Amino acid sequence: MISIIIPTYQHGHVLKQCLDSLFAETYKDFEVIVVNDGSTDNTLNLLEHYQNRITVINQKNSGANIARNNGAKIAKGEYLLFCDADIVANHNMLREMKNALDENQQAAYAYSDFMWGAKVFRLLPFNQEELRKKNYIHTSSLIRREYFPGFDETINRFQDWDLWLTMLKSGHTGIYIPKILFTIKPRKSGMSGWLPSIVYKIPWKKFGIRIKRLESYQDAEKIIKTKHSLA
Repeated sequence: MISIIIPTYQHGHVLKQCLDSLFAETYKDFEVIVVNDGSTDNTLNLLEHYQNRITVINQKNSGANIARNNGAKIAKGEYLLFCDADIVANHNMLREMKNALDENQQAAYAYSDFMWGAKVFRLLPFNQEELRKKNYIHTSSLIRREYFPGFDETINRFQDWDLWLTMLKSGHTGIYIPKILFTIKPRKSGMSGWLPSIVYKIPWKKFGIRIKRLESYQDAEKIIKTKHSLA
């Protein structure tokens, strides 16, 4: 069984589409655990419509990593999939990821390409050195539960990169599926954001220009690099 864990905070406007896409999956051996991280919007009302199909954890607002870990603690499946509330899954997402792990027993998790709005994100075949250089594997990957170390609850960004690097230290690697298996719905709130790659390459400070989102990205990147002793 696959345990799908959805942390959600103020995502009532996108959560229904996420849940409906999961229940339309061709692979049916799964459970859905929604961790409501102190939402004050219409999330609780929406979840009532799924009360016989999902498990709900309500907690005070504590952050996505704590929500994910709390969901994992009660999960019953042999596999874990941490699905953000703004994701719409392709109908074969679970089957494709499960098949990839069945066919690659050495892999601890399976990950795929995805879309962010209208932009396609093509990822890379698993490579240890590339992973140490940059974050290129999305959180919503299928993980063998026995190898899941838990999310670092002190990290607010790049929690997926931190997770894969932590697993790598124990010798656990991933398998790449070169298919688009889900779409992220762009939203104004939360961590789902994207800037064109050229933005990260320009030395803005030399021109006296400060980009707040870029600086926040660089600060978060430094935390991960320091923790994992990356150059």
